[in-house]
Amino acid sequence: MESTIILLDEKTDQATKQMLQNVVDRKKKFEALKKKHLQSLWATMIVAVLFMIYLYFYIVVPYSYSFFSMFSVFVDHFSHFLFLAATIGLYGYMVLIKKKLDKAEKEFQLLRCEIINKSKQLWEKEEEWKNRHKVFEMMKKNYDINLYHENK
Repeated sequence: MESTIILLDEKTDQATKQMLQNVVDRKKKFEALKKKHLQSLWATMIVAVLFMIYLYFYIVVPYSYSFFSMFSVFVDHFSHFLFLAATIGLYGYMVLIKKKLDKAEKEFQLLRCEIINKSKQLWEKEEEWKNRHKVFEMMKKNYDINLYHENK
């Protein structure tokens, strides 16, 4: 459990601390997948552009007089298929990471909204209710998690 969440002794009970820890963990997972998706996106774009440049200068320009010639030259070299397979594979990996990213974002947002909706139950006592803003401020400041509003 995060040290800042553990230090919320009198402001929250153990169940609430665990919920806050879960939302922090999901936020970290979401951020990691976001970074991974961005890296895969750039890798896919770079490889695709390099592949297109290679095709243009080494196949299209020299053999532009005939489509059959271009196709024959492309098929004759196994390395062209490897380059094409790498490009398609990177694109597939990017799509897979995007699906995981969307799922992680949905899980994070649902848990965040659940904490917001249950805030009256989580901070039932009058003293806890008056001090809940300190917990919300700490979550916003330390983890960039907004517990004040449900909207992103």
